[in-house]
Amino acid sequence: QVQLVESGGGLVQAGGSLRLSCTASRNIGSFNTIGWYRQAPGKQRELVADITNFGRTSYKDSVKGRFTISRENAKNTVYLQMNSLKPEDTAVYLCIGRTDSGQNVWGQGTQVTVSS
Repeated sequence: QVQLVESGGGLVQAGGSLRLSCTASRNIGSFNTIGWYRQAPGKQRELVADITNFGRTSYKDSVKGRFTISRENAKNTVYLQMNSLKPEDTAVYLCIGRTDSGQNVWGQGTQVTVSS
């Protein structure tokens, strides 16, 4: 089974930027969609952004204009560029890969903390 590993999280001040990476163990193209979710303590997991194999993207309203999702199939990686970060963006960020057969593969998550 293809595995997904996130990286790039950390501590940043409000207004700063981070770039998260979601790297597949092989052939990220085997997923028709890669999504980034986040989960803050005591809150439900929520979809932040996703991207299809055709490059179609969608975003949660609160991150539009600040976050950009992109994929680089040659590196088996999907990125989430996060700019103008706010304290409310603090969460564990997880990527998920969805296959045509309906299988979902989750990464282990990476912590993003935005200080005010």
